Amino acid sequence: MSRRSAGERGAARQPGPHHPPPSPHTRPAGWDNLPTHQEKRNAVTQEPLGVAVVGAGYWGPNLVRNFQAGEHFRLRWLCDLDVDRAQRVLGAYSTVQATADYAAVLADPAVDAVAVATPAGTHLDIALAALRAGKHVLVEKPLAATYADGLRLVNEAEERGLTLMCDHTYCYTPAVGRIREAVHSGELGEIHFVDSVRINLGLVQKDIDVLWDLAPHDLSILDFILPDHVEPVAVAAHGADPIGAGQACVAYLTLQLNTGAIAHVHVNWLSPTKVRTTMVGGSKRTLVWDDLNPLQRVAIYDRGVDLAAPQEIGADERRDMLVSYRSGDMVAPAIGEREALRGMVDEFADAIRNRRTPLTDGRAGLRVLDILEAASRSLEFRGAVVGLRAGR
Repeated sequence: MSRRSAGERGAARQPGPHHPPPSPHTRPAGWDNLPTHQEKRNAVTQEPLGVAVVGAGYWGPNLVRNFQAGEHFRLRWLCDLDVDRAQRVLGAYSTVQATADYAAVLADPAVDAVAVATPAGTHLDIALAALRAGKHVLVEKPLAATYADGLRLVNEAEERGLTLMCDHTYCYTPAVGRIREAVHSGELGEIHFVDSVRINLGLVQKDIDVLWDLAPHDLSILDFILPDHVEPVAVAAHGADPIGAGQACVAYLTLQLNTGAIAHVHVNWLSPTKVRTTMVGGSKRTLVWDDLNPLQRVAIYDRGVDLAAPQEIGADERRDMLVSYRSGDMVAPAIGEREALRGMVDEFADAIRNRRTPLTDGRAGLRVLDILEAASRSLEFRGAVVGLRAGR
């Protein structure tokens, strides 16, 4: 199966469920099934989709704000084990219901979708219960704690004809959208390399290493911008724990692409300076994204190295390939400013309404999990090259 074939296409406290979820409101498998009564009503009237957010910790409040600010959703519930915390997030005058009873959320017929903003170890149970209750599901990164758990969610959603989307937030920034456009349109030419740096001082996590904490951002961006015919096939990872934190605090990932190109990711909790840069080198141009530079987030350089192809030179010169250096202009395209989460929420709504695959669907989340698990195995074997799953 191709990477994007049809059909493919800190932390909050665990919110529950406190009780076994209600009997699943199952729907027959397949996208061509009759929509539910709620979906019929929303499709005809374009009324906002009812949504519940699960988790009121670090990320949940951001989702609450964007669901409430947009026109596509109506926030019905905020579910968290700490009801007082959920109520503080909503505010004293909110009409949204705060609860610790996840079963009550799933039993509400006005809830079309559930957004999961809880620790990765809870994603399987919470998202699976929502899918079995007939709800569309948005899950913050990573999709699940393991590839096997993520695959269960993907299969469940596909069998029930429900939207499963991964909140790969950076993919919805205007800058990453422009990078994807430059790659897919051929503006950069064939991809030769991708180099990404995401470093800062802290926060050192207790339960995961720097690889699982920071690299999902860069890996989701890489998955998003690569053209359909280009994909990672193997990864090697090196890490270090110089402060004795118990897990890697500095890590380097090297991904081999099926075209012979290379992608490199550097993540670090110990850097005294914060750096967020990505460089995408192509045969025609090179793009540099500096996320911390609001005046010039993206720059495209018409500079690089050209190599004469064998057919362009004589037989006596074939052994000495001709190298020339190209030094052209730099262009800094205008990049609009828009909150990435707002774009992600709009994409979730559009995918549900039009019964289409979202840009960052469950299978995109699976591909990121595949790389993370392979990179962890590589760390265990001191940087050994580990192949990725076939049929991506």
